[in-house]
Amino acid sequence: MNVPGPLLLVDDDAVFAAVLARALGARGFSVTGASDGASALAIARAQEPPYAVLDLKLGAENGLALIPQLLAARPGLRILLLTGYASIATAVEAIKRGAHDYLAKPVDADQVVQALLGDGNREVGSTPPERAPPLKRLEWEHIQRVMAESDGNVSEAARRLGLHRRTLQRKLAKRPVREAHD
Repeated sequence: MNVPGPLLLVDDDAVFAAVLARALGARGFSVTGASDGASALAIARAQEPPYAVLDLKLGAENGLALIPQLLAARPGLRILLLTGYASIATAVEAIKRGAHDYLAKPVDADQVVQALLGDGNREVGSTPPERAPPLKRLEWEHIQRVMAESDGNVSEAARRLGLHRRTLQRKLAKRPVREAHD
């Protein structure tokens, strides 16, 4: 496979980033890593990579907020957002902000390569029409959407949701509801 150009990998999990960088390197990418937004922006400006793989949660930073900044620094950058906190709401928000694709962790390098080099026609977060997501899953996705709209401010999100701040914090500490697969 002929892979054009270098790749910027932005993840604050050093172990995950090292494993993914090694796997992508074996597939022909020239990977440069960053663990925060400022480093990522500096690398994007200096090296002008055509591809970026970005984690949603970068310590205290939010990967969603970094997407438009990276695109401003490097127009035409093809961004893949990865997250361990997948939801339809964050997938839609990532695409609205300019990401080309969105994958839930854990991912393997082949999935990353396909998302970066694919045509982008995959339906993000699509659910089979015969099965609606569970109510708890919908609640979790709505909370994630409001959190994104509140730029991660728990107090503001709690106010918008009509919840007490501690109640929202308890809900945020829970994992998303898994959907049953046949």
